[in-house]
Amino acid sequence: MDAQQLAELTARARLLAVPGRRRILGIAGAPGAGKSTLAARLVDRLDGRAALVPMDGFHLAQSELARLGRAGRKGAPDTFDAAGYTALLARLRTPEPGTTVYAPAFDRTLEEPVAGVIPVPPDVPLVVTEGNYLLHDEGPWAGVLPLLDEAWYLEPDDGLRMSRLVERHVRFGKERAQAERWVRDSDEANARLVARGRDRAHLVVPMS
Repeated sequence: MDAQQLAELTARARLLAVPGRRRILGIAGAPGAGKSTLAARLVDRLDGRAALVPMDGFHLAQSELARLGRAGRKGAPDTFDAAGYTALLARLRTPEPGTTVYAPAFDRTLEEPVAGVIPVPPDVPLVVTEGNYLLHDEGPWAGVLPLLDEAWYLEPDDGLRMSRLVERHVRFGKERAQAERWVRDSDEANARLVARGRDRAHLVVPMS
């Protein structure tokens, strides 16, 4: 993403970050699309007027995935607490004066969600949330889009996206052959599902 594109997206997000009213910006896209990087940059540039709440904090724990027989498809829609995520977004839309909401995060080193580590004070006007399934329309996920004031879909070159994914998996402990196999068999199955929500986005963002 070049400097001009980032500046334009920051300006658009800044229009949502108006004191006195809570708004939520969602950034969706396939695994490796650059969602977390863009979201973090936006929040940083908004100088305290935005908080970042990733969807990945609602991954089910490894022990629960093993119990369900879904450890090999981690990242699929049914491997998240979608109802819990939707409930948190609903709570964030209507902040209570004097009450800080605590959101979970995902620790890639542990490969586990960690509860209560992201504080969202009531006076922060914008919450930026990012994840694969913000535009998904099945089950509890269908309740996410109506809670977003804007939803953006990131659309990078697929070859670049997949190579970034492989490198990320290697960085966090997978052997390269294992990482390539995981991207091919798991991440790309999720990517095809995520792409079905593209036309529901308010803005499609080409990524490079």
